[in-house]
Amino acid sequence: MNTRPGRAPRPGQTSHWSRWRWLAPVLAGSAAALGAAVLYNRQRAEVAERRTPPIGRFLNIDGVRLHYIERGQGEPIVLIHGNGTMIQDFTVSGLVDRLASRYRVIVFDRPGYGYSSRPRQLWTPRAHAKLFQRALGQLGVEQAVVLGHSWGTLVAVALALESPSLVRSLVLASGYYYPTLRADTFLFSPPAIPVIGDAMRHTISPLVARAILPGLIKQMFAPAEVPERFDRLLPKELMLRPLQLRAAAEDAALMTPSVMEMQHHYRELRMPITIITGADDQIADVGRQSERLHRELPQSEFIALPGLGHMVHHLDPDAVAGAVERAAQQVEEEAGGQQRVVL
Repeated sequence: MNTRPGRAPRPGQTSHWSRWRWLAPVLAGSAAALGAAVLYNRQRAEVAERRTPPIGRFLNIDGVRLHYIERGQGEPIVLIHGNGTMIQDFTVSGLVDRLASRYRVIVFDRPGYGYSSRPRQLWTPRAHAKLFQRALGQLGVEQAVVLGHSWGTLVAVALALESPSLVRSLVLASGYYYPTLRADTFLFSPPAIPVIGDAMRHTISPLVARAILPGLIKQMFAPAEVPERFDRLLPKELMLRPLQLRAAAEDAALMTPSVMEMQHHYRELRMPITIITGADDQIADVGRQSERLHRELPQSEFIALPGLGHMVHHLDPDAVAGAVERAAQQVEEEAGGQQRVVL
């Protein structure tokens, strides 16, 4: 029997295992840290939902559990929020209360935001529009004035293109309408990547988002200050839940491709349009976006609010509400004129 022992390492030479044995504790430590992050993020999400439960009702449409609120009576006004936010973006600004004194105001949590679900599919603005068209049909809305803010302007425009008989007038606030190179689309898109993104949004993405959120909010309002009411009342912890981070990442990734397709159809819009923006918006370039759209749509009205940034509905809710009210009044006057002609 051969009992010759294995060859001993030469002086100064380490075995293969010795060179790599440091890897095991590193992997174990990393796995433990990621597991702890998952538990921590889940606990924070549960606390956020307990503190801020749903404030509206639900519709079930094509596999989507759609959360919405409805306030007031009169001609329907539909409000569509932007990327990263939810219904409270409009309630905290005071826009819902002001408009609900005269109109029937409907606000949806877009899929993946607030308490609306987001099944796996390509949630383009047109997909949103088809969902909202069916939702409004269930609510008995045949015609409405539609306001969209930021990413919500894409949905508002898509809704007007998909169903021009439904959208009587558009109010587009702080919108993005033409493709440009944007660093934020690359920075915020990774959680949208299947598998890798799923792991990120349950582990490191909420931690990173929590750290950078205050700076992002300041940029959204700059050059103006963040209103105390927004800082105090908006349920920011809801924005950091894994599902909402996925929705925001997917929207960021789809923004530029969506406007590349939609920009060829803007001239099909025939309804009255109001384009309102902060003149010093640091998120969406006013000249390349809102002013350019105004030049392309001769029936549009353009309002630039000096000294204000992206969040115009918080910084000057009276101006935004006034734009919506004028649009609604114009619709009412046109409807009354048509009725008199028929009679």
